[in-house]
Amino acid sequence: MKVCHLTSVHSPHDIRIFIKECRSLNMEGYDVTYIVPNATSETKDGVKIIGIPSDATNERSRMIKTTKAVYEAALKVNADIYHFHDPELIPTGLKLKRKGKKVIHDIHEDVPRQILEKQWIPSPLRKSISVVFERYENYAAQKFDAVIAATPYICERFKKIGANAYNVNNYPILSELYAPDTDWSNKNSTVCFIGGITKVRAAHEMVQAIEKTNAQLIFGGNIAPQQLKVDLQSYKGWSQVKDLGFVNREIVADVMSESLAGLVLYHPLPNHINAQPNKMFEYMSAGIPVIGSAFPLWKEIIEGNRCGICVNPLEPNEIAQAIEWMTAHPEEAEVMGKNGRKAIEEQYNWEKESTTLISIYKSLSK
Repeated sequence: MKVCHLTSVHSPHDIRIFIKECRSLNMEGYDVTYIVPNATSETKDGVKIIGIPSDATNERSRMIKTTKAVYEAALKVNADIYHFHDPELIPTGLKLKRKGKKVIHDIHEDVPRQILEKQWIPSPLRKSISVVFERYENYAAQKFDAVIAATPYICERFKKIGANAYNVNNYPILSELYAPDTDWSNKNSTVCFIGGITKVRAAHEMVQAIEKTNAQLIFGGNIAPQQLKVDLQSYKGWSQVKDLGFVNREIVADVMSESLAGLVLYHPLPNHINAQPNKMFEYMSAGIPVIGSAFPLWKEIIEGNRCGICVNPLEPNEIAQAIEWMTAHPEEAEVMGKNGRKAIEEQYNWEKESTTLISIYKSLSK
């Protein structure tokens, strides 16, 4: 069975698409191709990667030029099942359906709610664009052979409209980030944030909070836009920030192993409240506590598994108090880290999620 994953946005070694889904399908015996922009065409871990050129300079041009190139490359593969990962590829998916192909839409985000936060869309237009897009996405979802949702909330939304929807959570691979021999007595007063650093991911609040502590904050990710970095550098707390920029997975594991806790403090926006950030589970997988936003779903995961502390992400004082507690109680923090790791091993891991993915493919292969 020949399958082809498509993206116009993600990277060649994207964690969900390549490392988890494509490799899992290959190990199950499927002939897997991954079409991705700005990549070197090669075979890696059994997956054929087809790189397409992309000279798009902004979101609008990417939606026209790159999606066209993705579609043209997809036709050449002539796969049995196409599995696409970006909302701008919905027209591509519909065209492939009209050619008699089986098509899966993998939905990573609640896009209609995400549109409400898009800075490049003029503010007065966001609500109407969100409504129109949701209607279009719902229409398309009912045409596709399957919809795979990255969270239960997104999955339930599509089940309600009659789509063939499944939930495949973006949980960590059990072996990737865990360092079982970590000596907590050697850890310094350090916390970390891994991932893209933006205003709505509490960039300001994290730097303001660290200033109120005696701890160090490690940033492992790009700060965007550039002006945000300039603004953050104006805070006194910036002197306590170790800014690594984008880091590979090996460095991610090293940063987590030296940290007392990981921060995931998204602002209370519609696209965040019911999200399940990958980094939250990665901190748990690495065996460190989580300091997270006090959303009901996140509290259920973090406090329900006794693996961290939930705070108001808009209040630097609350964030600082949680950091200070971790640095003052390293033994309790270690127990929280072990609780999180136990929850990953028992429930929140990719090994379990991959069985759902494989079962979806088997059902479409009949």
